Amino acid sequence: MRISGGVAKGRRTATEKLPGKKVPGERLRPTSSKVREALFDIIRNRLEGAHFVDLYAGSGAVGFEALSRGAEHVVFVEPDKLRTVMIQKNIESLGFSGNASISRTDAEKFLKKAALDSGGYDILFLDPPYRSEEIEKVLPLIGSSKILNDDGLVIVEHFFKKTLPRAAGRLILLKQYRYGDTMLTLYRKDRE
Repeated sequence: MRISGGVAKGRRTATEKLPGKKVPGERLRPTSSKVREALFDIIRNRLEGAHFVDLYAGSGAVGFEALSRGAEHVVFVEPDKLRTVMIQKNIESLGFSGNASISRTDAEKFLKKAALDSGGYDILFLDPPYRSEEIEKVLPLIGSSKILNDDGLVIVEHFFKKTLPRAAGRLILLKQYRYGDTMLTLYRKDRE
């Protein structure tokens, strides 16, 4: 994968073939460069100094792009040991050691633990396996906790035919963007 913008623009990350789980719908499917470009165009004014979570990190492509483009800190959430080893190698080789951390757990456990912590995040990016029910599990956790800062964003990458809820706890759907078979759905906290 090649980083498309920011201080690490043009640099490649290690993209060793990783033996992912052989469960249908759980194959590693990195966010395409077209969708990454669109995503970072959408959030460009919110990224500088942001605390960002790449919730289903996989290869870490989105998190590395966020770091390159000015995020202060990125948490890569990924339960697979081999993938986290690759992410750690990339953190070090790209010079992001002081700005990144890895949480080797699944999204639900990470969110439940983060809900107990005092600090929040500015941007949460969710790109779960397309055929899973992960979105339905984690959006309510985010919407009913203080994980997301008051002016923060939740961005969900999903198959365009999947219908997401208009609200989940305090989260309300803000906008949707379609790129081929991929949809980006943005949520923010209800300010009432």
